[in-house]
Amino acid sequence: MRIALLGTRGIPANYGGFETFAEELSVRLARRGHHVTVYCRSNNISYPSSEYRGVRLVKLPTIPHKYFDTVAHTFLSTLHLLFHPHDVALYCNGANTIFTVLPRLAGMPAVINVDGLERHRKKWNALARLWYAFSERLTTLLPSAVVTDAEAIARYYFERHGQPTRFIPYGADTGPVETCEILDRLGLEPDGYWLYVSRMEPENNALLVVRAFGKTSVDKKLVMVGDAPYARDYIRRVRETRDPRILFTGAIYGQGYHELQAHSFAYIHATEVGGTHPALIEAMGRARCVLYLDNLENAEVAGETGIAFENSEASLAAAIQCVAAFPPEERLRRGQLALEVVRSRYDWERVTDQYEDLVQQCVSKTPEVSW
Repeated sequence: MRIALLGTRGIPANYGGFETFAEELSVRLARRGHHVTVYCRSNNISYPSSEYRGVRLVKLPTIPHKYFDTVAHTFLSTLHLLFHPHDVALYCNGANTIFTVLPRLAGMPAVINVDGLERHRKKWNALARLWYAFSERLTTLLPSAVVTDAEAIARYYFERHGQPTRFIPYGADTGPVETCEILDRLGLEPDGYWLYVSRMEPENNALLVVRAFGKTSVDKKLVMVGDAPYARDYIRRVRETRDPRILFTGAIYGQGYHELQAHSFAYIHATEVGGTHPALIEAMGRARCVLYLDNLENAEVAGETGIAFENSEASLAAAIQCVAAFPPEERLRRGQLALEVVRSRYDWERVTDQYEDLVQQCVSKTPEVSW
């Protein structure tokens, strides 16, 4: 089948969860013999070739602005798609739902992966939140199918909008990582640091993590991995700490990222908004003990394998001290339980099977618009 993937910054992944998803899924689909196209933002993807690991790349310009970047590029990508038809279009990000009507009118099924409840993100102004709320309503009308990557988000769409969705979780690699090159460059030791990974935006609570860690007496470092293109003031506040135990690395991808996950003492996950967060299951897939902000989406993934904390510095600090005091065997036990969860629920090949099945179902149906 000919499958187009739109709405992300593109591949090779160098930004966030949707980009990692786009790379992992598209490469696997291409490996299975499908003809896959990923639309990329030319200001984000510098990869010189028009093909990456068997996937065709179409690089188009965008408007590099916090509020227009995603929708401007997806609109342009959709126009390109109309002149280069595929069997199905897979859109990422609920903000792009409105564009699914165009390929459908041209006879192409269009699937939307809505991610989480983006209108709850603190970074958006009132107009952006209104757009996301409007897009939620459009999911009941426009796409051929709606994908959610967390059961909590699937329940929300059904209870709020009466919209049945296809639950397909995110995936993660599992097992040990033998190399330690990034640790050597950063002056770290295996099991010698706590790890936080996320875009440094308010709803991901990087500032909470830094301040909570400062209240503890643990003797290991805290490695803060991540960046964000439109959050400079917030990042400046996060980095104002004078705690010598805290190391800021910026964004790290590829093998270095895998090394940091695999060799961390424990992983701290503090995101408030979204579906299944990639970094959380990736840490679990490396058999790390995780601490997670207690909300429905995070608890769905980590559950009893991790340590939940409330959205306060005192609660997180107490959770950090608790895990620091664990006997080694208890921390390892929780890590092994987390690994088993990922192997049973978040395997990339199983995720690809489900998307392949969904795409086939959409292609097999009559392509006429049914609303």
